[in-house]
Amino acid sequence: MVTLITEDFWDQGSFVATSLGMPDIPRVRLPHPIAGLGEEKIGLIAEEVIEDILDSFENV
Repeated sequence: MVTLITEDFWDQGSFVATSLGMPDIPRVRLPHPIAGLGEEKIGLIAEEVIEDILDSFENV
């Protein structure tokens, strides 16, 4: 499992993960905002973070 969190919610993501007993859950930081960017821009962001996502599975 990996969580995708935008930079504006990074600290809240840490808080929630810790409060749920999963402080070490793999997380990948995304730019903020994501909503409303359109398919093309979201695709570009996905290309930028795909290696981080795949790497997080190797570290589990």
